[in-house]
Amino acid sequence: ELPPSEFMQVADSTWLVLNVVSNGREPPGCQATGVTKIARSVIAPLAEHHVSVLMLSTYQTDFILVRERDLPVVIHTLAGEFDIYREESGECVPVTCDDVSNGFLKPKPAASPTLHPVQSPQTRFCVLTVAPDTLPAIATMLIDVLFYSHSPPWEAGAGSQDLDSITFFSFSLIEGYISIVMDAETQKRFPSDLLLTSSTGELWRMVRIGGQPLGFDECGIVAQIAEPLAAADISAYYISTFNFDHALVPEEGIAEVIQLLQQRQESSR
Repeated sequence: ELPPSEFMQVADSTWLVLNVVSNGREPPGCQATGVTKIARSVIAPLAEHHVSVLMLSTYQTDFILVRERDLPVVIHTLAGEFDIYREESGECVPVTCDDVSNGFLKPKPAASPTLHPVQSPQTRFCVLTVAPDTLPAIATMLIDVLFYSHSPPWEAGAGSQDLDSITFFSFSLIEGYISIVMDAETQKRFPSDLLLTSSTGELWRMVRIGGQPLGFDECGIVAQIAEPLAAADISAYYISTFNFDHALVPEEGIAEVIQLLQQRQESSR
């Protein structure tokens, strides 16, 4: 319904959302542990079969977006380890490989993905949620932060942003659940009694993947980050955006994360 605009860039693919649930159940209020839970079972196999994914972590759970045209490959790749369902009119209907086999071609093995540089700003971030009924109380502040508090990025030259301090604010509203990522300084502008976080109140540091916009056709970008973190049992909160990918890790683990990723890049040269 958005009007056409020269300022709005739209990817040419339609994407579908995958939600991975343990044992067919997931308590609605559970705290997400990050993409490391599904790194080996979902993210890595899809990368090996040349399926490009977008990742979206939320306060409650994690979502994987795949292109609609890749659905047959996704089903065939994951059916051996997962029971797969599609949602129809609010009901979960089992899906089998036969349902999507028409025209299925086994993909060629993916080429070795490009190892993109990673950067870690000094900014400290908070991962938060808000009760939907209290959202109106912070709506004006949200609008100010989203649209008016920072200079538009196009006023700066490409690559000129000082990564010692990165501007990043993420808001998602999915099935009534709200997730917000903001830097610790911005959090101080909001009423503290309305923003909910984990009982530990931990802060997060960011690893940004890509020195230039990544595009949507390359495969294995999420796996490059998720696999080594999963091997080291480090939780991550992962957000793919139109231009870059971002992984948030607990602040106390950032040094280990940077070391792991640097070692991975050096070993692949």
